[in-house]
Amino acid sequence: MKRIFLLIVTNMAILLVASIVMSILGVNTKTMGGLLIFAAIFGFGGAFVSLAISKWMAKKTMGCEVITTPRDDNERWLVDTVAKQAKQAGIKMPEVAIYHSPELNAFATGPSKDNSLVAVSSGLLYGMTQDEVEGVLAHEVSHVANGDMVTLTLIQGVVNTFVIFAARAIAQAIDSFVSSNDEEGEGMGFFAYMAVVFVLDMLLGILASTIVAYFSRIREYKADAGAAKLAGSSKMIAALERLRKGPESTAMPAQMSAFGINGKRSMAEIFMSHPPLEKRIDALKSQ
Repeated sequence: MKRIFLLIVTNMAILLVASIVMSILGVNTKTMGGLLIFAAIFGFGGAFVSLAISKWMAKKTMGCEVITTPRDDNERWLVDTVAKQAKQAGIKMPEVAIYHSPELNAFATGPSKDNSLVAVSSGLLYGMTQDEVEGVLAHEVSHVANGDMVTLTLIQGVVNTFVIFAARAIAQAIDSFVSSNDEEGEGMGFFAYMAVVFVLDMLLGILASTIVAYFSRIREYKADAGAAKLAGSSKMIAALERLRKGPESTAMPAQMSAFGINGKRSMAEIFMSHPPLEKRIDALKSQ
């Protein structure tokens, strides 16, 4: 319930800010130029606001406990390992956190390479060997070093803009066609127009999600390769083998799961943010 509330509040804030910007700019969505500006403001605005508050959202929604002073040897080892890998990768030390969950998972988030968070589940920290955890941490540090959060935000902004623009441009074209063939020239009417926009948003959104998922899978392969350099191929492969034998990840919100080590499985690979673990293992073995 807390996650849903935060998501609603965040989206309302984004809509309010974007509406104010449009009002200041005097954007007229009846023209193609105005519609494109409208789409870009909402498309990129939402993506970048989400990126800017990604660390805060992760801590709130996942209940992350940032380690400031290690409480035991496991936490001390965790912080030291991330510090070592961050130095190897040439990035500023990320915040390190633990969230309580029995699943084997971890994620990285944050608005930039030098302002990031690496979080692991308690199930992963205490349920895997140190070599396996080291491989997972290297994967997440590689996500940060590769700038994947910003890259996928840009991609998300582009596809968001496409969906918003295309849905409304098509709806306007349909409305104009109906109006030109209607003796009264009234067109579809407001509610019919919004219904068409809603359906097009859904259909185009499904197409857009496959594009984002494709690029996300590419970033996963690159993060695996980066982890192999930081921690060694054997540790990364061992981590993926352990995840392959474990249960499917289900608890992590989509915004964080894109940068997690263990993504949700799907019957259709084109909708998956992570490649199948078997393919990731084969890719590392072939290097």
